[in-house]
Amino acid sequence: MGKSQFSLFRSRKFLPLFITMFLGAFNDNFFKSAMVILITYRLADESGIDARIAVTSAAGVFILPFALFSAIAGQMADKYERSSLVRKVKILEIAVMGGAVAGFHSASVWLLLVVLFLMGAQSALFGPLKYSILPQHLETGELIGANALIETGTFLAILLGTIFGGVFVLGEWGLVTVSFLVVGIAVLGWAASLFIPPTRVVDPFLEFRFNIFGETWKLIKNVWPRRDIFLPIMAISWFYFVGTIFLSQFPLYAKTVMGADEMVATLFLAVFSVGVGAGSLACDGLLKGEISGKYVPWAALGIAASSVSLYFAGIRETAAEDALMSVGQFVLVPQNLAVLSCLLAISFFGGLYIVPLYAIIQSRSGEDELAGVTACCNVTDSVFMAMSSLAAAAMLRAGFTIPQIFLATAALTIAASFAIRAAVRDRTRKNGEVSEK
Repeated sequence: MGKSQFSLFRSRKFLPLFITMFLGAFNDNFFKSAMVILITYRLADESGIDARIAVTSAAGVFILPFALFSAIAGQMADKYERSSLVRKVKILEIAVMGGAVAGFHSASVWLLLVVLFLMGAQSALFGPLKYSILPQHLETGELIGANALIETGTFLAILLGTIFGGVFVLGEWGLVTVSFLVVGIAVLGWAASLFIPPTRVVDPFLEFRFNIFGETWKLIKNVWPRRDIFLPIMAISWFYFVGTIFLSQFPLYAKTVMGADEMVATLFLAVFSVGVGAGSLACDGLLKGEISGKYVPWAALGIAASSVSLYFAGIRETAAEDALMSVGQFVLVPQNLAVLSCLLAISFFGGLYIVPLYAIIQSRSGEDELAGVTACCNVTDSVFMAMSSLAAAAMLRAGFTIPQIFLATAALTIAASFAIRAAVRDRTRKNGEVSEK
């Protein structure tokens, strides 16, 4: 048995990148949460705008840059040295967060949405760097453990950023506190990036092209023929489709189905994040360094089965919105513990599902194509997340209840599991050796 995945935290080849990633993901969600809460509870009324429209628009504003700029990000990752590029991207984050400070203190919803778009663009530039640096610095047998830690850290950062952003912004001196923190965290992220070791430049003579739509289409068209890579990318994007369904419905599910307050919705997010982290960390113990998708189709079926269980656990009388349960009251109801168990199972299987897929595309991609492959993955992820939001909206408009949306997602995941099996069955790789399955 190889070394524990946690030994990577003792390596300069991994720890600075992990800290940089964690602080970036935390800051994204800290800012988004603070902005959404501020708009919902203060700025919407003051500005005379519909809070529902502004908040719904915010989700699309953050996702859009991933579709627009991922192709450019892939080119940059191939043309320039990646660790220095990470540092430049983190400097950009500091500047963007300076704009966030201006947006908070001017109480401008539109400026905050512009900042959110720029934050999404900065994150889109960082994505291909994060995943393409790992195979350059680490051994093949370390990729499963590294990706597990990255996914665990990402969901933990999402959880903490979402909680603290909402808690701080409406408190006493809230805008000052949030303004200080978004800039300070960006500075800390840049400081951590200074310790990322340099990487090999993949293609210094690459001709840089700024045609956003043309290059995005070319990016997809180049990866499309690579069945062994494109199918796992589609499988990853399906994870984001399903995850977006659940995460976007948690507030309404807590209030209208469970009859609980907003802190129970946060509890759902916490349970979901813990589950993904636990499933991700379990991958390294199950696979023992082997880059293999043998558990991925079973994990997809586990997501589906747990979603069906969630549907039945959530059946109850219509919730009374005038007497919403607190977290303490919620957990004292045995049926509600079944709901939490189902959410934990869904997310655990989600972690078990996603980590091998990232390691598969990293191991199957050549060094000169990995950044482009990761950029393509970012594009398809953003498309699937947008499709997820549209699908959920369409089902709600058609009269579906939220538990029925979860049930429909389970049915779609069962259907998708056959394609997912094809995505991972081609090859496995263990300790650098490739074998056909």
